[in-house]
Amino acid sequence: MGAFPELRYEPTAKRVRASVGGNVVVDTVQAWLVWEPRRITPIFAVPEQELLAELAPPALPAASVEEHAVAVRRGEPPTSLDPRTKFGKHTCAGEELDVVTAGATVPRAAFRPEDPDLAGYVVLDFAAFDWLEDDEEIIGHPRDPFHRVDIRASSRNVDVALDGVTLAKTHSAQLLYETLLPVRYYIPPSDVRLDLMEESPKRTVCPYKGQASYWSYPGSGQGGNIAWSYDRRYPDAAQIHGLISFFNERLDVSVDGVLQPRPVTPWSRPSPPGAL
Repeated sequence: MGAFPELRYEPTAKRVRASVGGNVVVDTVQAWLVWEPRRITPIFAVPEQELLAELAPPALPAASVEEHAVAVRRGEPPTSLDPRTKFGKHTCAGEELDVVTAGATVPRAAFRPEDPDLAGYVVLDFAAFDWLEDDEEIIGHPRDPFHRVDIRASSRNVDVALDGVTLAKTHSAQLLYETLLPVRYYIPPSDVRLDLMEESPKRTVCPYKGQASYWSYPGSGQGGNIAWSYDRRYPDAAQIHGLISFFNERLDVSVDGVLQPRPVTPWSRPSPPGAL
């Protein structure tokens, strides 16, 4: 964490492929994971000589990019940038470039850092391309080798309530421990009051767990998109497939009768039930 203000990089042994519109942009086993200064999550840098596309000076002016800053330690100021901060917000010196394929030009989707250790490499905008690690699709952002997700079965009594209404009660939760995030309690649907909740159109992705679908609790003004469940695309997260978790930042969660403190994270603010 002390290195967050610095440009960081780490080689990966995985075969990495990126494509856009069916056109392969790169296919390499020489990729690096790169964290620009203050970035929490990595992106891929690939050898420029292995690109199957052209790089060109940007044809369009740079757009304004909103920063989403968060604190990674309790009591510290929110200076680190979470994945909601788009690629165009660069925090180290370098050159932005368009990626030109046979079918399309992807504006400012490449960045050539001014760092001698990354000479000959360009960083690619993860959101602009479709990605494979070996033969498996990856979504959201590349997985961080220094980030862990551990899931443990628990027989502790977990109660979830909002505005005094119990929304879930179980002694069969799966507890998900993830680096930099609060513990999440994944609960069998049979122990959740789904009759009190409504399905939401909101969808998000996590590179470690898959795509999440959401529920809202219309009985409260604080109940928009308050719970979620992941699909089955990643066998790594099989223990939580089909289970439902709640934002403990915005509800009252009790474990063995003890009310847990509400953590402060980027998800502490409620969203409207229909919001995406």
